Amino acid sequence: MNYFSSNFKLGILGGGQLGKMLLYNTRKFDIHTSVLEASNEAPCKIACDEFHLGDLLDYDAVYNFGKQVDVLTIEIENVNIDALETLEKEGVKVYPASKTLRSIQNKAKQKLFYRDNEIPTSDFSRFAYLSEIEDAIENGGLEFPFVWKAAQFGYDGNGVKVVRKLSDLEGLPAGECIAEDLIPFKNELAVIVARNPSGETKTYPVVEMEFHPEANQVEYVICPARISNEIATKAEAVALKTSKAFNHVGLLAVEMFQTKDDEILVNEVAPRPHNSGHQTIEASYTSQFEQHIRAILDLPLGRTDNKVGGVMVNLVGAEGYTGNVVYENIETIMKMDGVTPHIYGKKQTRPFRKMGHVTIVNEDLNEARRIAEEVKKSIKVISE
Repeated sequence: MNYFSSNFKLGILGGGQLGKMLLYNTRKFDIHTSVLEASNEAPCKIACDEFHLGDLLDYDAVYNFGKQVDVLTIEIENVNIDALETLEKEGVKVYPASKTLRSIQNKAKQKLFYRDNEIPTSDFSRFAYLSEIEDAIENGGLEFPFVWKAAQFGYDGNGVKVVRKLSDLEGLPAGECIAEDLIPFKNELAVIVARNPSGETKTYPVVEMEFHPEANQVEYVICPARISNEIATKAEAVALKTSKAFNHVGLLAVEMFQTKDDEILVNEVAPRPHNSGHQTIEASYTSQFEQHIRAILDLPLGRTDNKVGGVMVNLVGAEGYTGNVVYENIETIMKMDGVTPHIYGKKQTRPFRKMGHVTIVNEDLNEARRIAEEVKKSIKVISE
């Protein structure tokens, strides 16, 4: 099929920053794009060929949108999977497939999938209601501390909480959830696996993630991870096993723990471009966003190794500020060598909202990490 400068239409469900960065590459290749998103203020709106307003969880909205495109992909998992299943039966190519998304969209099903496919992960218990956790604690079936996760609709640190005492459960959503063992770990790692329909598979180098202690969001991504070759090989093997089990098409970001005993446990996955791959735009031969487009269109996959060491810093809204966004001291960081800011196009900031990211590239990874700390201290995402 001719995708370039043709009548071919690529549909994207979701209009956020991940979609916007996908569109940098569809514009580069002159691939016609159509985006469905519920918000008229979506970052994608400025870069796609067609923009459609609609609820991603509404069957009719997703189905009617999907009938107008040749290939349909996502930039967010929270979409109506029944509509995707119908579209597949009617001949629309959907990547990742509805079957893959059903296993991933719900975190309880995702954890059961790991267990069924002998993929190493932390022990967990599944609960239909939050109140069942309280019952399990009282009856001795569950002990503190543990990690509570909402089964669905968690994002950017929302829907996850470390529970150390009964009062920590107050205010959490009442619906389906899981309680995971709290893992003592050395590092939080991630590997992005790319796979096209022909079965060609490539992995990006293992990255190391440093999290904000309060927001539970990634604060820094360091690539390559500062780990031994043995651990890197082990992490890559687990990621490839996970990818094979899901039989996904596109990208699969596999987040993992390196335990105190150097075991690798899968935390969770995302079947799309991911925060752990943003540094690939400047640091890699092929960015994760270009790779996703190549994969879902069954084109040859691009080279995945680094041109240079890279560190990514998330730009999130500062605490105490809500309203029209201001990027304070952005000129300061732009004077620094190897520093590239990416602004997502969200006009309104609020505490811990993802507003952009900054990539730092340097042949010396330790120097890149030092500059990243300077970037983090310098730029502030505040409001007018």
